[in-house]
Amino acid sequence: MDEMRAISTFIKTASLGSFRKAAIDQGITPQAASKAVMQLEKELGVRLFHRTTRKLSLTEEGIQFLENARPGLETLHDAVRQARQATEGMEGSLRVSGPRSLGLQVLMPLFLRFAEKYPQVQLDVQLDDRFSDLVPDRIDVGFRAGTVPDGRMIARRLMPIQHIICASPSYLEKHGKPASIAELMQHQCTGYRLPNTGKQMPWEFQIGGEIHYRDIPATICTNDTQAETEAVLAGLGIGQLGSFTAVPLIREGRLIPLLTEHITERMALHVYYSTRANMTLQLIGSKEFYFEPEETSPV
Repeated sequence: MDEMRAISTFIKTASLGSFRKAAIDQGITPQAASKAVMQLEKELGVRLFHRTTRKLSLTEEGIQFLENARPGLETLHDAVRQARQATEGMEGSLRVSGPRSLGLQVLMPLFLRFAEKYPQVQLDVQLDDRFSDLVPDRIDVGFRAGTVPDGRMIARRLMPIQHIICASPSYLEKHGKPASIAELMQHQCTGYRLPNTGKQMPWEFQIGGEIHYRDIPATICTNDTQAETEAVLAGLGIGQLGSFTAVPLIREGRLIPLLTEHITERMALHVYYSTRANMTLQLIGSKEFYFEPEETSPV
């Protein structure tokens, strides 16, 4: 701990350019700050500062040591802070973002459980299908359905998202069941319009070891996934829905999966946060929103 304090004093002195300022910041005397750095220099066997009566500057060895030591000390401080939080409990504000298409059905129940478990945390939930940029949007932790977020952030893949072609029993009773992608093109279908671009999202199909994209004409197209789901449930057409939406309805018998050999798993749900974030929200297992064809009886 003495060595850690000495390194911390050195880094603070280098940052502020003065033993006096570093001492004030750390609540010690200037003499104690200077002594700690001198002991560190003796331990390392190198001189870290050029000292004069008017100026304090880093030596070449001091510059190199500062570059090497600062990231490690920040990691140690983070570890200590996390250990203390584990015993003291979580408190403060937590601003969370997620896609509206998953928020009401999937994320909100988890956020409510989190809020119940940690009542001292002020949870601020922002649901929007547009991607949230953490810094300008002042977001602490975000959830995203799709590909891996920007490399500037830490991202963890939580679970896969399947694209499942499905229809209501009433639609299939009236129009029949397509046996192939070519036959699907002759059916009434729904579509989803991407919120960021306004373009209709192409359907995707697993064919062999590759994913193929097709522009499927839409009888009804919407920029809201729940609205598209309601259209499919109402029998207005066949839809390609995300597994978070489709799987519970398939298990209830309200939707029937089609062309299951072409289900894709290209996308996933990710949680992402900045490198200094100190929170993680755990999600339920993927099986709850994962489709296994053998579990569903054919039409």
